[in-house]
Amino acid sequence: MELKAGDIVMLKSGGQPMTVAEVKGEDVLCLWMGMEGDLYRETLPLATLIQVEEDENEDEDEEEDDEDDD
Repeated sequence: MELKAGDIVMLKSGGQPMTVAEVKGEDVLCLWMGMEGDLYRETLPLATLIQVEEDENEDEDEEEDDEDDD
């Protein structure tokens, strides 16, 4: 799996989506927001992560919702 900064990943065991900040060999620096709005960062082994496909429809749905409010 080839990751780059900006990719969205999750732990194979589940959890919140995280943003890749940096990749150094087999280590991946990940960032995510906690439930209270705290920013977390952790370096995790590449073997523990899966890449998550971004859902482009989410952005479109939000835009449609905004238009409905008018």
